[in-house]
Amino acid sequence: MDGVPFLTQDPIPVDGDFLYEFDALDAGTFWYHPHQRSSEQVGRGLYGPLIVEEADPIRVDRDLTWMLDDWRMTRDGQIADDFGNRHDATHGGRIGNSVTINGQIPDRIAVRSGERIRLRLVNAANARIFGLDFGGLAPVVVALDGQPVTPHAPDSDIVVIGPAMRVDLVIDMTGKPGEVVTVTEVFYDGLEYRLVDLVYGPDRLRDSVPDWSMHLRPNPLAEPDMASAARHQIVFNGGMMGQMMMGGGMGSMMGQMREGNMWFINGEAATGHMMDPLLVLPQGTSHVFEMDNRTAWHHPIHFHGHSFRVIARNGQPTRHREWQDTVLMAPEERVEIAFVADNPGDWMFHCHILEHQAAGMTGVIRVDPDTTKT
Repeated sequence: MDGVPFLTQDPIPVDGDFLYEFDALDAGTFWYHPHQRSSEQVGRGLYGPLIVEEADPIRVDRDLTWMLDDWRMTRDGQIADDFGNRHDATHGGRIGNSVTINGQIPDRIAVRSGERIRLRLVNAANARIFGLDFGGLAPVVVALDGQPVTPHAPDSDIVVIGPAMRVDLVIDMTGKPGEVVTVTEVFYDGLEYRLVDLVYGPDRLRDSVPDWSMHLRPNPLAEPDMASAARHQIVFNGGMMGQMMMGGGMGSMMGQMREGNMWFINGEAATGHMMDPLLVLPQGTSHVFEMDNRTAWHHPIHFHGHSFRVIARNGQPTRHREWQDTVLMAPEERVEIAFVADNPGDWMFHCHILEHQAAGMTGVIRVDPDTTKT
């Protein structure tokens, strides 16, 4: 039910309908959106949150969801119709000029002194990466992309969330009644701005931070067997100011660029909908993707149909070996992910900066049930 046109289903026609039916095996924070002309359809707001509740959730006073997005607006208050332009495709994607939470330009959100909030962040933007500074508060990350993680403070106390990613936070409101805490977006140097104010009401819910557990129960994910895992090198090239050379493939990539393709996975840009698989993996086998971002831009790399462990960055093991389905790669960064190919079918593997996806940074991973592990 992953909705990729001509790969997992036909597009839903005008005035047509399609019934999505699936088992919600994993509890957590998810979202839905189209993959038909997604850079425009998502850019115009066709998406929503999809929350699968835990059988035994952690204890909080409030559970909030923030769908973060940005919009490129004209002076007369309309969505700019310059979707798919070459500059966005070859640079950082379509960055808007107005930021919203749940479709509204935020101003003030009421909180109570002493309350504990579970805040589910979903980045629905085409390309904008958010880095949220919660002022004097101390957010704790408890889940990433719907999957529980060892509770921990974010690096440098900044919550970074790329397009398509989800981050579940637990935040204790430790301020005093009447105080105001400003949540600031700080990811882009020199372009920091106030996102929203958290305004404490006049009463106090409790006097001390509760000692309730923040540990979510894990979902039933298959653990990769690192001893037997097959390793695959995946190189991302393209865009402005990036490294074009990958072995002997530079001439091929230059030819593809003349045809309008701007981004490449292992030297190939996706063209059309019916793509030959980048890799064919026997069902039930373990794999490691050694991913190398040889570009000058960030890429949130998303793998449909699976979650994976992020096991290393630039050769260094990760601290939490977090399960994710979208991993944000910085320019020139190398990331290793590990997973079990346990979900048969053809699955999209792409950059979730939607302009990069449309300009070639897309592939298909086939999990083949006919070559099941014995």
